[in-house]
Amino acid sequence: MENSGTENSGTDVRRWTASTVHTDMWADPGEDPREGGGAAVSDERGALLDALRHFRLTLELKCEGLDAEQLALRSVPPSTMSLLGLIRHMAEDERHFRRLAGEESPRIYRTPDDREADWTGAVADPAVVAEAWLRWKEEAAATDAYLAAAPDLGARLPDGGQLRELLTMQITEYARHCGHADLLRERVDGRVGQ
Repeated sequence: MENSGTENSGTDVRRWTASTVHTDMWADPGEDPREGGGAAVSDERGALLDALRHFRLTLELKCEGLDAEQLALRSVPPSTMSLLGLIRHMAEDERHFRRLAGEESPRIYRTPDDREADWTGAVADPAVVAEAWLRWKEEAAATDAYLAAAPDLGARLPDGGQLRELLTMQITEYARHCGHADLLRERVDGRVGQ
C-alpha cells in the first residue's frame, strides 16, 4: 500500500492500489467491505437495496484515509467538485429522495442564493468534514428507514411515479457520482480501483 506519488498536487501523482491481487481493484476481495455483508438477494427489493448499499460503500471507500485538505481538494479543475462536496451532495440527495417520495423537509446546504452550496461549502476544515459525514450517514439512515416502512416498490408517489423508479434513480445518482469519485481520488493521491 505504498504511495509513490505526490499527495495533493494533482499534477505529479502516480497511480497505486492497496490490492495485491489485481492492480485495478481498490482492495483485495477479502478486504473489500462491498463483497458480501449485504442481505441475501432473492427479489427485486433486495437487489435494489444491495445496489444502493454497494454504491454508498464505494463513496465511503473513495474517501478513506484522506484528511480535510485532501477531501476538499477540487482536483479536476475547473470543476467545483471535491470528494467532500460529494459527501455533502449525497446527503442533500438522500433528503431529496425522500422529498420526492412525499416527505416535507428543507434543503440541507442549498439556498436560493447558492444552489451549489453543497459543493462551494466543502472547505478544508475538520469540523466541516465531520459534519458532512454525520449528516450523510443520518440522511442515508433516514432513507433506509423510509424504505423499510414502504409497503411495496409499486407504491405511488405524489408525482404519480412508483417507488421502484425513484429508488432506481437514487442508485443511478450514486453510481454516476462514484464515477466522479474515482477520478477525484486518483487526482488527489493516485489511488485507483473499482
